[in-house]
Amino acid sequence: MGALDGKVACVTGGTRGIGRAAAEAFLREGAQVVVNGRSEDKGAQALAEMGAGDDAHFIAADVKSSDGCEAVVNGTVERYGKIDILFANAGGASNHAPIVDLTDEAMQDSLEWNFWHTFWTMRASLKYMIPQGSGRIIAMSSVEGKVGKPAISIYVAAKHAINGLVKSCAQEVGSLGITVNAVCPGAIETDIMMAEGPLAAEAMGITYEQLLEQFASESAIKRLNAVEDVAEVCVLLASEAGGGISGSLISIDGGTAPY
Repeated sequence: MGALDGKVACVTGGTRGIGRAAAEAFLREGAQVVVNGRSEDKGAQALAEMGAGDDAHFIAADVKSSDGCEAVVNGTVERYGKIDILFANAGGASNHAPIVDLTDEAMQDSLEWNFWHTFWTMRASLKYMIPQGSGRIIAMSSVEGKVGKPAISIYVAAKHAINGLVKSCAQEVGSLGITVNAVCPGAIETDIMMAEGPLAAEAMGITYEQLLEQFASESAIKRLNAVEDVAEVCVLLASEAGGGISGSLISIDGGTAPY
């Protein structure tokens, strides 16, 4: 038996990186999983590689809008009859620049991709989880949501906002059988990191290789974490074994965050 037998999970941004690893881990533990992304082709490829048959389904939607987020959650229920687990994973850092050079449009884009997407999918999922009296919500935050860092201030601000939302939502729905937590990874060399990392390094006046070395040196374990490290924490939070954990901001960073 798997830890998630009979459960239905929805993973936004699930065709690659941490989201993909979490979707695969949920499937391995017995859940049926809806994977979200923007590209039909990438979604079809991801499902084929997962090899899960009818236990996995792809929904194409842009989760930078309320309508897109509701389409993913509603589509999950239409496909499998319920939603037990939400992993609001989509998001990322962009618009690397000093605050004085940032535009209103850049701030809005980061908030939509990170904070607002988390809020919209959370709200849509709770409309199903509250009546059924159970649910697990996992938000993708970051260790940057616990600290400050130059050149990515709008990303840092969005992740701090997610952490506050998680804390508040956990208080609201804890008595209703629903847990709400955030995973806060440190540096992980995903494809997004490889695309955005060089831009962040340039804004900091160093090379991408120096940035990776800096991340590893700041860690107590002296290496970067892997996507699977985050996925396994998500499985715990989604399972019965994680039922006593709520309102937590769980660092998966090798010991770099201050708390």
